Amino acid sequence: MNPILAALDNAHAMSPFTEVEARLLADALTHLTHLHLYERSMAAAPGILFFLGRQGETKSLVCLTRNATLARHFEGATSTIYSEGTELTLIVAHLTSANAAALRTFLPFLVAQPFGLRQSAGCGDRLGLATPGHIRAFRSTFGADGQHGMAPILAQQSIRENARTGRTPQEVMDDAMWGVFQEGWRHGFGADADHLKTTEDIDLCVAAGYTFYTVDPGAYVDDSANQATVPELEQKVAALPWDILASSSTELLHNLAEQPIDLGDFSVTLSTEEVLRSAAKYGRAVAHTAHMYRHLVRVAKAQPFELEMSVDETETITTLAEHIYIAYELQRLNVKCVSLAPRYPGRFEKGADYIGDLAEFETAFSRHLAVAKTFGPYKLSLHSGSDKFSIYPIAARVAGELVHLKTAGTSYLEALRATAVLEPTLFREIVDFAVERYPIDRATYHVSAEVAKAPDVHALADGELSSFLDDFHGREILHVTFGSVLNHAPFRAPFFAVLRSNEETYTRIVETHFNKHFAPFVAN
Repeated sequence: MNPILAALDNAHAMSPFTEVEARLLADALTHLTHLHLYERSMAAAPGILFFLGRQGETKSLVCLTRNATLARHFEGATSTIYSEGTELTLIVAHLTSANAAALRTFLPFLVAQPFGLRQSAGCGDRLGLATPGHIRAFRSTFGADGQHGMAPILAQQSIRENARTGRTPQEVMDDAMWGVFQEGWRHGFGADADHLKTTEDIDLCVAAGYTFYTVDPGAYVDDSANQATVPELEQKVAALPWDILASSSTELLHNLAEQPIDLGDFSVTLSTEEVLRSAAKYGRAVAHTAHMYRHLVRVAKAQPFELEMSVDETETITTLAEHIYIAYELQRLNVKCVSLAPRYPGRFEKGADYIGDLAEFETAFSRHLAVAKTFGPYKLSLHSGSDKFSIYPIAARVAGELVHLKTAGTSYLEALRATAVLEPTLFREIVDFAVERYPIDRATYHVSAEVAKAPDVHALADGELSSFLDDFHGREILHVTFGSVLNHAPFRAPFFAVLRSNEETYTRIVETHFNKHFAPFVAN
């Protein structure tokens, strides 16, 4: 039977074609449309067939149906074609947000979903081109069935990153979705609205269909509480927004201070001073998180979501007592968290391995996990987790399922690696510009790279250029200057052109790099 007509007659959106069916169908569709076809993308819903096609550097959504009425859901060029005498309607559509929304109504595996307490990894993509590489890494590391290993959170970008890349939350979501469609990933993906600071941020992300909301109350953390005297702590605690916290300092001390708290393998007793110091430091952050959570509940309505609280980008380490305070208060306020990112000991700098004592990290991580199990359970999140290869085995061994790895800029850095291989001159120009911008752009990051210690990119042969990205100073300089580079007109168009015209090269580089991230989490 004609493979196109067979696909239209036996359509089930969640069922991929067999290898034989896919090969025959791909050959028939290529012959019919004269487009390069992404074979994994082929999917069918009742009465309509979809795939992603490409001509030159331009990708299109292609829809094929007997029913011209179904074609009206999509905005594109419509024509009538014939397959073995059967009249079909063909739509070749741009990858627009409207067409993405329409496609989700036919193919439910393209709708982001929450994953609960399943071990997970967020894969930020500042260019909107890395998702195929991310998916291939999940497949090659954990298996093609998607049922084991880390759950993929494929749309992930902070509002700060959106501002610097000129993208919207909806564009980030859509770019990830097109990548999922291209790779034929039918096993679910999440979408992280990262580092949200305002309710307006939440509204944008709810409208775009995000499922994982990371509240960043860092601006409300009072790091001065670490050195404050007891009378100063009492004043700070008295001034907390107790109306939002729905409690009082007296009630807090009565419930939490000077009594044993069972954390499973050990117990602790927090002194009155420890509770005061914890509340003074994090009380406003808890209140802000509760405010954001309640707003999210109201606007999300029936839309499922998960919440993460992040206090990792602060000056001082989150102590065990402080984590207990945060967890206790969130539980009391009925704020349900799926994960929490404390400020761990050591340094989590951008695009670099963990800087610190691994034994100290493991001790702290284990004790934080005890709190997460007692007051949740919820996952411990590794923010700025890109390239922290030395701590992955610890996190996997200690936390098991209760860990969330968050990466962001590392995919952008690997795009630069591809550029170094493919267009050495462009790469050198980007490095020169990044070195110039670094003293300005580093102001909003906790980084320690020094320009003087970075390799001289002009002293490296073309075949050695990627080593600049393996150097701590070079890699971090390129990481924090991403916004400046992407907004510099002479670079933007040629940079994207290199990646799009060499898509498979970039995808393989991303897959290889993320295999290194995921490998320590296999079978843990």
